[in-house]
Amino acid sequence: MKYIQLLIVLMPLWLFSQEKVGGIILEVYDGKEVPLSGANVFWLDSQIGAVTDFKGLFEIPYSAEYDKLVVSFVGYKTDTITVTKPRNLRHVLTSTASLDEVTIRSRKKASSRSLLQAQNVINVSSAELLKAACCNLSESFETNPSIDVNFADAVTGSKQIRMLGLTTPYTLITTENIPTIRGASQAFGLSFIPGTWVESIQITKGAGSAVNGFESIAGQINAELVKPSTDDRLFVNAYGALGGRLELNTHINTKVSEKWDTGLYVHGNRRDVKNDRNDDGFLDNPLTEQINLMNRWQYTDAEKGFVAFINLNYLKDDKIIGQTAFDPDVDRGTTNNWGGEIDTERFGANVKMGYVFPDAPYQSLGLQVAYSNHEQDSYFGLRDYTIKHQSGYARASFNSIISDSRHTFKSGLTATYDDYQELVETSEYDRTEQSVGAFFEYAFDDLENFTMTAGLRLDTHNLLGTFATPRFHARYTPWEKAAFRVSAGRGKRSANIFAENQSLFSSSRTIFINDTGGDIYGLDPEIAWNYGLSFMQGFKLFDRKGDVTLDYFRTDFQNQVVVDWEDVNQVRFYNLENGSTANSFQAELSYNVFEQFDLRTAYKFYDVSTDYVGGTLEKPLTPNHRIFANVAYATPIKNNSQWKFDMTYNWLSTQRFPSTVGNDVEYQLTERAPSFATLNAQVTKVFSPRFEIYAGAENITNVRQDNPIIDAENPFGSNFDTTFVYGHVFGSNYYAGLRYKIPVKTEY
Repeated sequence: MKYIQLLIVLMPLWLFSQEKVGGIILEVYDGKEVPLSGANVFWLDSQIGAVTDFKGLFEIPYSAEYDKLVVSFVGYKTDTITVTKPRNLRHVLTSTASLDEVTIRSRKKASSRSLLQAQNVINVSSAELLKAACCNLSESFETNPSIDVNFADAVTGSKQIRMLGLTTPYTLITTENIPTIRGASQAFGLSFIPGTWVESIQITKGAGSAVNGFESIAGQINAELVKPSTDDRLFVNAYGALGGRLELNTHINTKVSEKWDTGLYVHGNRRDVKNDRNDDGFLDNPLTEQINLMNRWQYTDAEKGFVAFINLNYLKDDKIIGQTAFDPDVDRGTTNNWGGEIDTERFGANVKMGYVFPDAPYQSLGLQVAYSNHEQDSYFGLRDYTIKHQSGYARASFNSIISDSRHTFKSGLTATYDDYQELVETSEYDRTEQSVGAFFEYAFDDLENFTMTAGLRLDTHNLLGTFATPRFHARYTPWEKAAFRVSAGRGKRSANIFAENQSLFSSSRTIFINDTGGDIYGLDPEIAWNYGLSFMQGFKLFDRKGDVTLDYFRTDFQNQVVVDWEDVNQVRFYNLENGSTANSFQAELSYNVFEQFDLRTAYKFYDVSTDYVGGTLEKPLTPNHRIFANVAYATPIKNNSQWKFDMTYNWLSTQRFPSTVGNDVEYQLTERAPSFATLNAQVTKVFSPRFEIYAGAENITNVRQDNPIIDAENPFGSNFDTTFVYGHVFGSNYYAGLRYKIPVKTEY
């Protein structure tokens, strides 16, 4: 095994010997030469070519049989350059426009899929995030049909996402490709990334890249943060809701020198209003206070091909949950009133560096290093839960080509470190996880109708052993504007059973772990295979563009840590091999009905089953069917002013409740929760490029689960349970806010 790992690391060195022609293509803008992205560069009378990237860079293979290099771009004079040997070029294209000025307007979709990528990726821009009250990452998916968002319980207010029918822990969530929401932060971590900090989101369905680790099973969600060099010099976002939530976001970006930029990002939110609309004596939403700070540094040396980011982050988040009469100073540790506090403090730092070889722009080196310290001190009624998690992550990578630009690869090494200290009531669970791995990922693009990516990881883990993680993606275009995709991959992960299921503490259930001698809580790791098929077809109808996408994914668990809620008196954790599956089908239609009016609608079907000791059952609180629709309209811009309108509809079918037959008769629920629908809307008025206001409503029809807590009158009794939540607890919520910015000065 060690020789295979060594071969994977050393293989790129054998591939350096290919001869290339590379360089940069420029245009003249405002009297200055600036990079031109999207220019075509190809050998005359051949099929070999390339397209310049956003920095104007390109590279193509060199052969003595070619000596005429053609450079072209729409609206520019096509040039032919004589090239007799491998070298770097610097060439400026000349505009052919006969007018003094030509203005071309185009509108990029706020959410889109690529017809060219091998992986099934949905790109979500910042424009999509502005369609709803996106206050943090957990609320960033309300207008996206590929991600389901639901409440974890009736008291903490935490939201969890579901992808391909599987909950948050089975999705790798990264920030700029550094694993972020994992371990101790699984339950509340999505609310720790403010929405205004996010520049874009990439959602990868199914098996992700082998580069990003072995833990992902259902897919990957990557959040790209705003950059100090391109973000507004000053940005302010203020938000207020009738439910009592107030929020303020401020970005301050400064250019320190020619190569250094820095930004200070401040987020604060507070809710101190006690809401109990269903009169059950419990807060519909927790009382919260959060302060979140990030200092971000960016170093750019375009001439030498070097860029680096340094992030420093601090978070303090406090929650009070429980009955409206609960007073932490008086009632903690007593049975006077049921309640709890969830206090989280987190700080972290990470460094990300990239280097592009000046003489070989197709080659690059990357280094990422991250550290975080997460501490949660909490109690739920009479139950204490404390977790401390120190995490370290490092990845070094090398990217290059094989023979020519149709064959590319990524290779590198990763190392992870996780130290957990948990106190669950009176029991301590401490462990340290360490891993070292190597990866190699090969990508092929025939520049016409076929692309593929095949990756393999080899990791050695102190608790999970030594194992391989293969990943494969392919895309084929049989005809115009069409794409067939297939994918397959394996994932392996440690189940953090308490951090991932904190809602269990807000119930009267006892905790039972079937210790089978595994290294993690006495349990073995989870292992699953994911397979996917997808078809996308673009079309034109009445001269308007649209596309249809059909996705099918299946996840098969070879080993699963089962969370068994079927006994009302306890929650049980145990391992079962095979049997558990998750099937997901989605049909999605996007269509530009008329100018500035977009429609996106989807139907989703889930068939998710879990293999319990008592037999296979449908996974609880997972609807089989979902219908989604989103419409967005923006008026033409007049005098820098504009109106924007957005509306989102969600319908969810019935969901199976865990069994309640063991409860007293008056606290037994039906087998299934009813279906329900919600409607959200937002209106934005743009007064100028610097200032806009917005107002909206969530759950306009006020659909509400009136009795989400079982036996709320007796929270210290044997029937008490807050986990049977399938819909909204608070009901409709109305909000308003404003955005003000001073844009960055663009310098060329």
